[in-house]
Amino acid sequence: MKSSQPPAGPKAPTIVTVAAAAGVSPMTVSKVLRGTGRISAATRQRVREVADALGYVPNGLAGALSSQSSQIVGILIPSIGDMVYAGVLAGINAVLVPRGFSSFIGETFFDPENEARLVRTVLSLKPSGLILTGGLERTAASVHVLRQSGVRCVQLWDGDRPDLDATVGLSHRAAGRAAADIFLSRGLRDACYVGAQLDRDLCAARRMEGFRQRLREAGGRCRVLADEALPRDAVTGQALTAALLAEGPPPEAIHYLNDAMAIGGLRALLAAGVEVPGRTSVIGFNGTSLRHAIQTRLTTLEVPLHEIGARAAQALLQPGEARTDLVDFQIVPGTTVRP
Repeated sequence: MKSSQPPAGPKAPTIVTVAAAAGVSPMTVSKVLRGTGRISAATRQRVREVADALGYVPNGLAGALSSQSSQIVGILIPSIGDMVYAGVLAGINAVLVPRGFSSFIGETFFDPENEARLVRTVLSLKPSGLILTGGLERTAASVHVLRQSGVRCVQLWDGDRPDLDATVGLSHRAAGRAAADIFLSRGLRDACYVGAQLDRDLCAARRMEGFRQRLREAGGRCRVLADEALPRDAVTGQALTAALLAEGPPPEAIHYLNDAMAIGGLRALLAAGVEVPGRTSVIGFNGTSLRHAIQTRLTTLEVPLHEIGARAAQALLQPGEARTDLVDFQIVPGTTVRP
């Protein structure tokens, strides 16, 4: 009978390991890391430096667990409020919950320092595994701790830059190029990419670059309109599109960072009297708008969110060397691109 327990990785450093390397007792290490006891400043500094160098993470369960790991799986995503990650979480839990695992979910908000803090928090719980979303610049400290933890780690979403023990995601560059090809096949070469937070969401930035590069290869042009301070929602899509229209005639084609921004963009185009798709064609990304379409059906690149989550959870539970599992997206024709 196969065990659902993830395979053991490298042995994680323990408090005994830190104590031996620092030349002190395990009790001294415990007091230093808890900030208690009468211990000299020099000893405290030495113990902390050794602990950091070894990638040691204190057990946040304070000895409550008798085994080496719990039935907790840590899941770090940008935002629970994002429909994309809600779908991914559903896929993860569909695999893990029947096997008796519980999820510890943290929101990184595409902030590497926040992710670093959450990584240490989750690892302190001695989890069975950890699933992290790629597409952000992970700190060197996070990378070091993850490598030294002995916990199996799977990266979500970012198939262009595989990392950790396994990666399950898609090629965002290929998705951007596919969106450009849709426009090019209709003879549309004057395009704009509308997004937000591209400085933090590196997957979205790769989609933009793939889109822009493909258009340029075909002799087209692509303007990028993005605001790094605004959220990636319909309100932002509407505001940025209104600003684009205020500057002059609309482009032939607009590719939005996600479906939510595309819906906001369609509102702005409609309010300005711009005919879609007669004057301007529109493409979204991720497919989250499809279930809500009534009359206007957004042309989009649909991503199998539940499948990505399920395959990431399965990768967490399966032994083996590092591998990359690329998931295919699907072009879903709608009524927002010129036929």
